[in-house]
Amino acid sequence: MTVGLLYDDIFLEHKPPAGHPESPGRLTAIMKTLKASDIWGRLVHVKPRKAGFEDVLSVHTKEYVERLKGFGTGYIDPDTYMSSGTLQSALYAAGAVMEAVDGCREGSLRRAFCAVRPPGHHAGADRAMGFCIFNNVAVGARYAQNIGYGKVFIVDFDVHHGNGTQHIFEEDDTHEYPHYPGTGSEKEKGRGRGEGFTFDMPMSSGAGDNEYRHAYRDVLPGLMRDFSPDLVLVSAGYDIHADDPLSSICVSTGGVRDIVRGILSGPDAPYIFCLEGGYNLKALAESVEATLQEMLRPLEFLRPL
Repeated sequence: MTVGLLYDDIFLEHKPPAGHPESPGRLTAIMKTLKASDIWGRLVHVKPRKAGFEDVLSVHTKEYVERLKGFGTGYIDPDTYMSSGTLQSALYAAGAVMEAVDGCREGSLRRAFCAVRPPGHHAGADRAMGFCIFNNVAVGARYAQNIGYGKVFIVDFDVHHGNGTQHIFEEDDTHEYPHYPGTGSEKEKGRGRGEGFTFDMPMSSGAGDNEYRHAYRDVLPGLMRDFSPDLVLVSAGYDIHADDPLSSICVSTGGVRDIVRGILSGPDAPYIFCLEGGYNLKALAESVEATLQEMLRPLEFLRPL
């Protein structure tokens, strides 16, 4: 199984103040763990490209992009900080997903993991939110549609609802399966042409491996088969881990492995994972390692569930 890892030190140039949970140390911990593992040499190491402003304008408004370009440094929303290197990091984060899409389209990759920051799934069309600047998965999904992928399925297992992604695509027939912002109830199904293409499964405080196993191994594969996607994009948020300081969800590292296996048991299509949350450095690094171990497994090890 050809699995790409997209990473660049440019992502460390996004530097919130000391003590901010979304720190460069998140990626440093991930890369240290992966380099020490036996899977490092089995990965195809791909350098991300920088998205152009025209690329992010496919999902964000011109007014918002212009505000980012002229903002400088400081908090652009109550949780989201911009340093001198943030805009460049954010453009490369979005570009990493685009590069992975190209790799899958050209056949050099079958699966990919984008180890990027700042994260993206809270960023709406016209605003930064929840540590997110550009919506990396949304930019990647729109790019995929523009280069010929007909049906794109987006999965979001971050503990916080991917409200930005949902709002960007709620009138689109891209399928979403997401789980902070007080949004993401099971009644939210999309609007207009996108009616019925959003599926939310909210989790209660204290939910753990059993609840997530049901969602991702019993419910999700059927939804994916019904939609029959050409490409699957995953907002991979590891703040679902029991050791994470920013949530009350109790998924173990083994539970993360089950979630990933459930996602990959869907249709035989390219899968691209993109890092979102996860703020306990040890749990985050172990969870990403488990994710990549599952991504490297041949299909016969993932089916049947």
